[in-house]
Amino acid sequence: MLTPLVETRQRSIFHVRAQGAAVFYLADAEAGGVLINSPAFDPHLLRALTDVAPLRYVFYPSFLGARDVDLWRAAGAQTLASREESAAMPGTVDIALEREHRFTRTISFFPMSGRTRGSCALFCRNKPGVLFLGPVLSLGARGWPTLLPHTDDYSWENRLLGALGLRDVRFDYAFTDDFELGASKIGPGADKEIQWELQNILGF
Repeated sequence: MLTPLVETRQRSIFHVRAQGAAVFYLADAEAGGVLINSPAFDPHLLRALTDVAPLRYVFYPSFLGARDVDLWRAAGAQTLASREESAAMPGTVDIALEREHRFTRTISFFPMSGRTRGSCALFCRNKPGVLFLGPVLSLGARGWPTLLPHTDDYSWENRLLGALGLRDVRFDYAFTDDFELGASKIGPGADKEIQWELQNILGF
């Protein structure tokens, strides 16, 4: 059910086997257990998660990664999504994130609308830095996240602006909604590789 991906002194990150958008479990020393996207609710999975860290939150980069939202809430998790994304969420959002909302001392959020109206990334800033991009970037041919257009993008222009905002962000690992075990590269050095991808697309 859970595949370990990153292990540091401050946090552990696991891939959660699920259908649809990729799901990750962030076990953070300060925030506790944070599910990134939600799979179909499964009590066996819930036990596996809580064996790693008590589940406290579910963060949705966009509504595209939301399944059984209210069942996960009933299990004791608070749900978080951007205010713009909350209206499209198939369930209740407990904490509607505003621009520059800080979750803990070391975890904050980047509004990166474009793929959906309120797409939002979660950023763990203390080293090693980690960025959960949701659907904002996609799996590229080299295995690193990159910027790819989709026919149902809410706004390609906003996606471009959001990608430009990554130029000044330093992070070691990055995760996207279309993560594939064995194919997706996550880091270290994710920021430099993503900058290379964006430079070839955007020319900055």
